[in-house]
Amino acid sequence: MSLKKNSGQMELEETIRNPGFKDADDGGSAADTSSSGTGERRDSTAVKLDAAAEEYTQLKPYAGMPKEVLLLHSSRARYRVPREILFWLIVCCTLALVAVTITIIALSPPCLRWWHITPVYQVYPRSFKDSDGDGVGDLKGIKEKLDHFLDLNIKAVWISPFYRSPMKDFGYDVEDFRDVDPLFGNMQDFEELLAEMHNKGLKLIMDFIPNHTSDRHRWFNLSRTRDPHYKDYYVWTDCDPASPKPNNWVSIFGNSSWTYDEVRGQCYLHQFLKEQPDLNLRNPDVVQEIIDLISFWLEKGVDGFRMDAVKHMLEAAHLRDEPQVDPDMPPELVTTEWDLYHDYTTSQVGLHDMLREFRAVMDDYSREPGRYRFMVTESYDYEEVDKTMMYYGTPLVKESDFPFNFYLLDLPQNTSGWWAKHLVELWMSNMPSGKWPNWVVGNHDRPRIGSSAGRMYVRAINLMLLTLPGTPTTYYGEEIGMENINITQSQVQDPAGKYNVSLSRDPERSPMQWNSEKNAGFNTQTNKTWLPVHPSYETVNVEVQKEDKGSVLSQYRFLNSLRQSELPFLRGWFCYVLSDTNVFSYLRELDGHKEAYLIVINFGKEFSTTDLSAVKELPYELRVLMSTNANNNQKVFQKSRIQTEAGEGLVIRYSTYTRYHPSHPAQCYVSEKACYLETVGVLYKC
Repeated sequence: MSLKKNSGQMELEETIRNPGFKDADDGGSAADTSSSGTGERRDSTAVKLDAAAEEYTQLKPYAGMPKEVLLLHSSRARYRVPREILFWLIVCCTLALVAVTITIIALSPPCLRWWHITPVYQVYPRSFKDSDGDGVGDLKGIKEKLDHFLDLNIKAVWISPFYRSPMKDFGYDVEDFRDVDPLFGNMQDFEELLAEMHNKGLKLIMDFIPNHTSDRHRWFNLSRTRDPHYKDYYVWTDCDPASPKPNNWVSIFGNSSWTYDEVRGQCYLHQFLKEQPDLNLRNPDVVQEIIDLISFWLEKGVDGFRMDAVKHMLEAAHLRDEPQVDPDMPPELVTTEWDLYHDYTTSQVGLHDMLREFRAVMDDYSREPGRYRFMVTESYDYEEVDKTMMYYGTPLVKESDFPFNFYLLDLPQNTSGWWAKHLVELWMSNMPSGKWPNWVVGNHDRPRIGSSAGRMYVRAINLMLLTLPGTPTTYYGEEIGMENINITQSQVQDPAGKYNVSLSRDPERSPMQWNSEKNAGFNTQTNKTWLPVHPSYETVNVEVQKEDKGSVLSQYRFLNSLRQSELPFLRGWFCYVLSDTNVFSYLRELDGHKEAYLIVINFGKEFSTTDLSAVKELPYELRVLMSTNANNNQKVFQKSRIQTEAGEGLVIRYSTYTRYHPSHPAQCYVSEKACYLETVGVLYKC
């Protein structure tokens, strides 16, 4: 290496490496290149410095310096110390970030799934929208109206059966589980509907019927001819063809559960219509067939199933007579399901093991991120609510996400605050700890709430449905306050009403009322509808109510948006405050969240003044956020004089950090405890 002195400056000249370079601080000479071992002089590598160069002790760092120079400078304290400080600072920050992340994960409550957040909307496909003018709703019609669900802020749609079927029970008698009935379209129509729903962020829940098939199903035809593989696919037993009653079991639709089959020469069991033979689910091959069917639809992308009539899936193998409710009744007069205790035809041992198998299959398909598969079970257990709760599963083994809660269907029996609280408490007090409740006020088998309870209570019932904890289920048309239609014997379509028009379920299945035009917009191509349209359709329809801010529809939309946007409704405590002859009142609150909600609903038949002055956690004055009577919106009440008309419901929002539930634990419920840290907007376990 050589140095040039030019105009008082020194610069390094491109040259070969100088292995003899030493730091001046060490007393070395940059000019000493002699070898101490050999004493030989290497003139070719020697560097001679003039007087000015000899005074130079160290070069400053410069771009492109060789490794030796770089290492020389990097080992100095003024470079090394900042580097080490920065290194350990990064390590500490990384560890702190990891610790914070672990803490947040450990303290965060479980994430809510889609079926926690959104209501479930039931579509009865025959009655929702007709796209081809035959007078019957279909899959393309549902696709046309998907924006209606988005307008309601509903993301989960349950569609009643559309499998290929002889329609003896309107789709619940399935001829082919892997096909769509031509009445509703075809498989391509279904796939297009499902794809469009997913594009819009909607979930599709299908009805699934594991208990029985149609008597036209291929399995049944092979079973009745005693095909070696299929002979035990159904429940067969020997019987007298002249009097086909192997025992006293009766069907849901009345009369004996047994029908003689001339082809096989035996009786087969049917807990519903004789055209709906019960599958023998004690046969492992049948169970595997059911699992394969579940997988078939999950492969197509279905988001969940409503399992129909699950308590009937197994029967006692001994086929003994069931005990009579009235032991003195002559056996020949036992003709209805209410005449017997169903000890041998419902809720048999092994039922829940089978449902857990189905759940396990669905869990396999739920592993895909964002594609949780939902399962709800249907079982009317009436006063035996403990049997219904078993469908939740156990803390270790999951079954259904929840069993349908039908107890609010009994609300019309006694419209009062006490009765409303009793029906809510019936579920909440029996539900296993940590489980998620749900509420149903109407479906395709029960009269519409507007007809059974009365039109004046529709808004209040919707308010309760959307402010109680858990998942609400809305039957199509309830969001606009549709009522039952009146039908004559000649108009009856329902098999259950063919013999007794009073038993027909047609009144609650009338066509959806979309607008004020012909056929209420249900069928715009012809003048055919499979059932009559309700005469109120000109004023009670979606189009009219969209424009009216005080309509049933507008209030439904507001309440649903409130439910999904406010943490106390999805994450918070539910506490009873008061119930009397008229009023049912409760709170929704969340620890750490400043805003809480007081719900006051008058289910009575007269004006009521509610005194809540004893509730010290409430502020003295309360402002109404929303009333089912729009004239009372923003009205201010003293807590000692909250006034409601018959059928009126109030949502009152107030601000306080004083919570009600700590001093009233017996009156309060929560599925998963959580607290809100308002300063950073974070939920955590508490």
